[in-house]
Amino acid sequence: MYLTTVKRNVSGIGEEVKNFFSKGVQRSVEAKKNIVGSFLIKVANMAISLLLVPITINYVNPTQYGVWLTLTSMVAWVALFDVGLTQGLRNKFAEARALKDANLARIYVSTTFFYVALIFVVLGILMIGASYFVDWRALINAPIGSENELQYLVIIVISYFCLQFIFQIIKVVITSDQKPALASFIELFGQALVLIIVWLLTHFTQGSLIYLGLAIGLTPVIILIVAHIYFFNKKYYNFRPSLSFVKKEFASELMTMGGKFFVLQLASMIQYSTTLFLIAHYFDPDSVTAYNIAFKYFISLQIIFMIFLTPLWSSTTDAYFLNDYGWIIRVVEKYMLLLIPFVLAAMMMLYFANDVYRLWLGESYFEIDEKITILCCIYIVVSMFSSVFVNVVNGMGTLKIQFVSSIVTSVFFIVMSYAFINYFNMGVWSIILASILSNVYGFLISPIQVYKVLIEKTSNKIWY
Repeated sequence: MYLTTVKRNVSGIGEEVKNFFSKGVQRSVEAKKNIVGSFLIKVANMAISLLLVPITINYVNPTQYGVWLTLTSMVAWVALFDVGLTQGLRNKFAEARALKDANLARIYVSTTFFYVALIFVVLGILMIGASYFVDWRALINAPIGSENELQYLVIIVISYFCLQFIFQIIKVVITSDQKPALASFIELFGQALVLIIVWLLTHFTQGSLIYLGLAIGLTPVIILIVAHIYFFNKKYYNFRPSLSFVKKEFASELMTMGGKFFVLQLASMIQYSTTLFLIAHYFDPDSVTAYNIAFKYFISLQIIFMIFLTPLWSSTTDAYFLNDYGWIIRVVEKYMLLLIPFVLAAMMMLYFANDVYRLWLGESYFEIDEKITILCCIYIVVSMFSSVFVNVVNGMGTLKIQFVSSIVTSVFFIVMSYAFINYFNMGVWSIILASILSNVYGFLISPIQVYKVLIEKTSNKIWY
């Protein structure tokens, strides 16, 4: 009797799990499956990322690691030159799929791939040529005698960033097809290989920024190229890039949507890249490493939150296009409830931060300013709250206010950071404070915008 009861209970649980993943509208079913899949993949990816920090610092040293972080953040500006094409593709591909128009979807993919490849091949050649005229050591406060190593490293970083932006289009296609877990798996595979290669480097070579750059930069690019070839010849064969499907007029359509995303990318990149550059320039590369450790510690919480959030953008595009506003509102309410345990977790992480740093870094541990830790915690909590509403706005494509706000807040961030450092003599932590204050669109304006568009259904065009 007992065994029969247990079997019945297990069977009942199994049926409930099955119903959870199969009941509801299609986009909700897909979202549930992708959330669980993304959760498992992102947890693994996060573990790899955290393991990579002490291994990398042990392979080089905190100063060289800071140099690496600063250079990659500076060269990341190259991402801006896709002028929002890939983000435009994300929305337009989802719309074409909702209309079941495979031919239109293929035109969007082909046009995006052609123009992104053209832009980044030309840009890569120009940037590598220009890099020889820059004194990289003086620019980022690198140690004396590192000039040649830095020059080679810059070439590696530029090359992998350009190649990455060309071949990551397959991930955009997969994500906009409401399969973000699959896109995340490609990233996981690349990061796992990076971890293995860097671990091997620590055992068989002397610390070298060149070897580190090749391992961390080019390995994921190779995986992307393989994924590009595989998926466009299998699952997404009907959407594979082709010159005959490249349409100039569709490029302007993608950039009409994508051009707005371009400015949003610009604003985001200004904060990310300028943060590390300002720390390196006004303080030192060691401070970049300290900031990065605290940031990576708390960003791990946001990564988990983003696992649940990943399907929201493309699902919102689908729902908004079909005028299913009620579904979007219900989902936003659920995300607000989900945020509560994440805020509590952030408070716990803050309390145990120093103990975790010691355990995590081991022999590489060094003291990190408490203000940096506290402000990184606040920054992540604010970012998680903001990301729910910003993803809904992006999915709806109602970008006018976000477009204007991003320009204003980018200038605001630079001015505040400069003033905090030069006029108030504040430390590294002041740059994080400037980042929090400049995110006013995310934590204040975007929630109002979502209310105005979806609940009030305002006719005021400023909100659209």
